[in-house]
Amino acid sequence: MSSQKGVRVCKLLPFQSEKLIISSKKLLTESIQSGQKLGPDPTCNKDMGTFYRQLIHGNALLLIIILGIGGSFHCGYHITGLSSPSPYIQHFINSSWFDRYGEPPSPESATMVWSLVVSMFAVGGLFGVFSVKFFTGKLGSKRAMIGNNLISILGAGVMLTSKWAQSFEMIIVARTLFGFSAALGTSLHLMYLGEISPRQIRGSVTLTSATFLSLGKLSGQFFGLTEILGGQDMWNIVLSVPACLSLVQVLALPFLPEPPRYLFIEKRDDKACKKALQHLWGPGEYKQEMDEMLMEQLASEAAPPKSFLQLIRDRTVRWQLITMSTIFCCNQLSGMSAISIFAFDVFVKAGIPKENVRYVTLGLGLSEIVTSLVSGLLIEYSGRRPLLWGGYGFMSLIWVLVTITLNLKDTYYWISYLSAALIFLFFVFFCGGPGAATGTLNNELFTQSNRLAAFALVGFLRWFMFAMQGLIFPFIIKTFGSYCFTLFALTSLLGSLYAFFILPETKGKTLLEISAEFKTISVCGKFWSKEETKETQL
Repeated sequence: MSSQKGVRVCKLLPFQSEKLIISSKKLLTESIQSGQKLGPDPTCNKDMGTFYRQLIHGNALLLIIILGIGGSFHCGYHITGLSSPSPYIQHFINSSWFDRYGEPPSPESATMVWSLVVSMFAVGGLFGVFSVKFFTGKLGSKRAMIGNNLISILGAGVMLTSKWAQSFEMIIVARTLFGFSAALGTSLHLMYLGEISPRQIRGSVTLTSATFLSLGKLSGQFFGLTEILGGQDMWNIVLSVPACLSLVQVLALPFLPEPPRYLFIEKRDDKACKKALQHLWGPGEYKQEMDEMLMEQLASEAAPPKSFLQLIRDRTVRWQLITMSTIFCCNQLSGMSAISIFAFDVFVKAGIPKENVRYVTLGLGLSEIVTSLVSGLLIEYSGRRPLLWGGYGFMSLIWVLVTITLNLKDTYYWISYLSAALIFLFFVFFCGGPGAATGTLNNELFTQSNRLAAFALVGFLRWFMFAMQGLIFPFIIKTFGSYCFTLFALTSLLGSLYAFFILPETKGKTLLEISAEFKTISVCGKFWSKEETKETQL
C-alpha cells in the first residue's frame, strides 16, 4: 500500500461501505498472522538525527516541556516535598487541635491525623488513575490535561488557606486533590508523549516523563531546604509550588496541537493530523507516520476499545499485561519508592549525620536528573531489554552489598559513606535502567483500543504498591533491620530474569509489530493468543 493511498483510505473510512471495511480488516489480520512487516517500506525511514533536529525546527520541544511541568513533575514533587516541612505540619496539627478542643491531641490521634495527611496522597492517586479513561473519552488528551491542572490549582488553594483557617482537615483534602491530579497527570503525560512521538525516537521522547519526575523530586528537596522555603511559617507555600507550573500549562497548552495519533485514529481527521505533525516536527509530508496510524486504525476497527475487565479477560494481550504488571511491581518493590519516601531514615541508619542528610538527598535528586538525561540519549541505541535486565541485575547486587556494609558500619568510620555511595549507585542504575525503560515500554505494548484500560490497570498497581510501601516499610525496617534490603535484592533479581528470558525487544517497531512479537511467546508449547483466535472463530 503506498503512502498516498494510506492517507486517502483514512479520508474515506467514515463513509466507506461495510464491505470495504471488512476487507481491510481481513487484509490486516492476514498480514499479522503471516508475520509480515506492517507499515510502509523501511527504506523510507528517516535517521534519528533528523528527528532530533526537528525537535528544534518544530514546536515538539516546547510541547514536551509544557507537558512535563504539568505532568509527572507534580508526582515527583509531592513524593519528596512533604519530607522537609513534616515537623512543622505536625506542630500545626497539634496547635490547631489545642485551639479547637482546649487540650492537646493524644499520641494516637496525632499519629492518625498525620498518617492521613501522608496516605491520602496515594488514595487520591488511586482514584486519579481510574479517571484517565473518563477524562480522555470526554475531553480528549489536551483538554483533559488542562482540566487536571485546574484540579491541582484547586488543591493548592485549599492548602494555602488551611493555615489561615486553622484546619488540618483541609490539609488532608488538599493532599487528596494533589494525589488525584498527580496520578491523572502522569498517565495523561505518558499517553500524550507516546501519541506525538515518531517511532524512531519514541523511547527518547517518552523518557522525558521520567526526567521531569526526577526534576520534580529534586525541586521538592530543593524548595524544602531551610534556606529556601523550608521555614516554619512557609510549609503551606512549599507544598503549593507546583500550582504555579500548572497555571503555566493551562495558559500555554491551548496554543499547542492535540496528539496526531488521537486526531487520526479517534477523530478520523487526517488533515488535522498532518497539520499537527508539521506543527510539532517541522515541514514534511509524514506519509510513513500516517500509514502506520492507518494500520493501527484498522486494527482498532477490528477490536473496539476495551473496558478494564474486558482487557483482563482478553488472552491476546495476556503477555503484555503480565509484562507490565511484573515490571511495575518490580519497580515499586525494588526499593526505589521506599528510599524516596524514607531517605532521611535510611541515611541516618547508614550513619550519615542528621544535619547533612538533606544535602545528601539533594545529591540523589541531581543524580536522578543527570542519569535520566543520559538515558534519553542511549535508549534508542541500546534498546529496552538491556536497560531492564542489566539495571535490575546491578540493583540486586548493590542491595546485597548495602546489606553487608550496614552490618559492618561500626567497624570502620568510612563504611557509612560507602553505604551512602552504594545507594547513590542504586539510583543511577534504576534511573538509567528500569526507571528509563518502563515509561517507554508502557506506551509501546498496547494499541489505541487497549491503551486507556491498560494505563488504568498499570496506574492502579503503581499507586497501590506505593501506598502499601508507605504503610509497611517502617515495620519492615523495624523487623528485619539491615536485612530488609535483601527483599529488594530478590525482587530486582526477578525483574532481571524476566526481562532477559521473556521480554521481546520493542525498539524501532510499530505497535502492531510489537503485538505480533508477544503472540509468539509460549509456555510449555501453549499460545494464549492462538486459543483466543479459535474461540472467536467458533
